[in-house]
Amino acid sequence: MLKLDAVTHIYPNGTCALDDVTLNIPKGMYGLLGPNGAGKSTLMRSVATLQTPTFGSICFGDIDVIAAPERLRERLGYLPQDFGVYPRVSAYEMLDYMAVLKGVASAPERKDTVETLLNQTNLWAVRKKAIAGFSGGMRQRFGIAQALIGNPELIIVDEPTAGLDPEERNRFLNLLAEIGENVVVILSTHIVDDVADLCPRMAVLAAGKIQIEGAPHQLIERSRGSVWAKTIPREQLDEYRERFEVISTRLFAGRTIIHVLSPSDPDDGFKAVEGGLEDVYFSTLAQTRRASVAA
Repeated sequence: MLKLDAVTHIYPNGTCALDDVTLNIPKGMYGLLGPNGAGKSTLMRSVATLQTPTFGSICFGDIDVIAAPERLRERLGYLPQDFGVYPRVSAYEMLDYMAVLKGVASAPERKDTVETLLNQTNLWAVRKKAIAGFSGGMRQRFGIAQALIGNPELIIVDEPTAGLDPEERNRFLNLLAEIGENVVVILSTHIVDDVADLCPRMAVLAAGKIQIEGAPHQLIERSRGSVWAKTIPREQLDEYRERFEVISTRLFAGRTIIHVLSPSDPDDGFKAVEGGLEDVYFSTLAQTRRASVAA
């Protein structure tokens, strides 16, 4: 289990990117959901030992991550939001090189590792192709392949499906689901469907704080009766924004479907929404913004 206790990070310019983050993350897929600028990448970099938080503690099993980062690196697989490779090197050669860096010294063992990972990530057919010629989805699958070298016990993937087409996204998420059965996998993203499809537990991070945490179905159930929907003419949207707390809008057949946050029936033709993770997410962000304005 990964445990974060009161993790806080303040940058030299005074920006508080993380504010007292406390989480217990068990084995399996765990979703960290939040908008751009919420502090997700700062948190992932802190867990991955790429930066040291200003305050707080991070432990993985019996490893004190801050005191002994090298011990965690032996068990860590990390796919950052942006990762660089030598573009003219083939996928096979690059994975072999990375295996050396991860301490796989035996040539036969490296061969077995690289070939297994290329097959697992469906890259065997392009193993001799230069990474520069890979599509976005192929690059992400290569990123997962390098993250899996050495059979890591903790895997961090930061915004892994951004920019992927639907087919590549499904392929990538299926791969993550297979991996996540036996290890701790943290999926950091702003895409609600990624978390809804994969993660038995999740948290929403906004303004550097954990706003809600739990099982998606429990969070959805908790939101029932507080989100209401109505279809309105597009030109009336500003008027409704002034009268109600609009948390999301969607165009449909030339009209606009709005969802509003209200503890009781707002009348005016609104209907209760059965609820989904997207409504949980948007209502949480709305409450966070409201608290920030009040402060």
